[in-house]
Amino acid sequence: MEPDLFTAAAEDRQEREPSSSPLAVRMRPRTLDEVVGQQHLLKPGSPLRRLVGEGSGGPAGPSSVILWGPPGIGKTTLAYVVSQATNKRFVELSAITAGVKEVRAVIDGARRASGGYGKETVLFLDEIHRFSKAQQDSLLPAVENRWVTLVAATTENPYFSIISPLLSRSLLLTLEPLTDDDLRGLLHRALADERGLGGAVALPADSEAHLLRIAGGDARRALTALEAGAGSAIANGEGEITLETLSDAVNQAAVKYDRDGDQHYDVASALIKSIRGSDVDAALHYLARMIEAGEDPRFIARRLMISASEDVGLADPGALQTTVAAAQAVALIGFPEARIILGQATVALALAPKSNAAYLAIDAALTDVRAGLAGPVPPHLRDGHYKGAQKLGHGQGYLYPHDLPGGIAAQQYAPDAVHGKRYYEPTRYGAEARYADVVERVRARLRGEQPPSAGDGAS
Repeated sequence: MEPDLFTAAAEDRQEREPSSSPLAVRMRPRTLDEVVGQQHLLKPGSPLRRLVGEGSGGPAGPSSVILWGPPGIGKTTLAYVVSQATNKRFVELSAITAGVKEVRAVIDGARRASGGYGKETVLFLDEIHRFSKAQQDSLLPAVENRWVTLVAATTENPYFSIISPLLSRSLLLTLEPLTDDDLRGLLHRALADERGLGGAVALPADSEAHLLRIAGGDARRALTALEAGAGSAIANGEGEITLETLSDAVNQAAVKYDRDGDQHYDVASALIKSIRGSDVDAALHYLARMIEAGEDPRFIARRLMISASEDVGLADPGALQTTVAAAQAVALIGFPEARIILGQATVALALAPKSNAAYLAIDAALTDVRAGLAGPVPPHLRDGHYKGAQKLGHGQGYLYPHDLPGGIAAQQYAPDAVHGKRYYEPTRYGAEARYADVVERVRARLRGEQPPSAGDGAS
């Protein structure tokens, strides 16, 4: 029989010397009820519960499953729980080191175990996306005939990295990122549990917040950092893991940034004002502080989109497109790669020509509307398509611009109360210089004047 997920020797040593294993290993759940997060996958009758033998009786056996999610959220942990809880034969392979030969050996062993003494086999295959198409093909007969029940883990999108026949023969289970509350519960358990730190040290609130920030939703990273901080505190004779001790132990300074307080708004404000001031280096500094502190990347992307219209505007019309694309990419990718996208958008905005003319224009128009300067729509602009509209004079005298040279009709568009108002005052920075020329010619034509040194067109 192949070795279990952890060899017997390692398990014996762990029992004799608990501290010989990393805290993340010691705190691995022993049952599905101890698993942190992923509650949507752990309901009664779920594939994972049936895999460990809960409610698996009857003609419908447990299905093979593919676990998909980012690192550190419990894929290997769930496999470990299956190995501990099930009475089935459990074999682990990693697609990094295994190949078709190893897969076939497992399948042959599974068939012998099943035929010889009725023992079912669960195969845990980590990093399955690293298998080639041919290597994945070698799994198909065993999965289809249920010679093995496959539990495969991947960090890559399975619709791109796993062959369709294998997907169709398995259940795809998507693991959700761990929340701060999930990680907080895990840290508290590790601090108190005898398998963990057994109450040897305390974790103040500011140190806990720093741990949650540097963990980035990764349970393994959180426990590794906790163990490092606890080791330093105990070595120094301290009864708690201070923020200074933790920062030194994990070699990562605590960023003074409160995602729910003043720092959240102050640093975000400094980022936007640095972009507005075209200081690309300062802008990148504040962006880095927000990223390092665990700020929601969607919040950063929203602020950049606003800046693209408020501060860059028509001086670089492509700036808004850049930030919208960045926001979409960030939503699809997430950290850590999202830092590259946010950085690119920040550099583009900081170095773009600046204009707030469009921003001032809409606010000036809103000010007039709120002051009551609205008035009725000129009759020739009103809807003239419904029955009786002509009797009211609606639409009468309207000049259709497309029928006129240059496509501009000299007629009144604004209500009387604001007729002649100039809301948009373009700058001559960047691409907006073109708009500055255009708007003057268009306004002259609308007044019925012939603009100087201009053709019939509006551009």
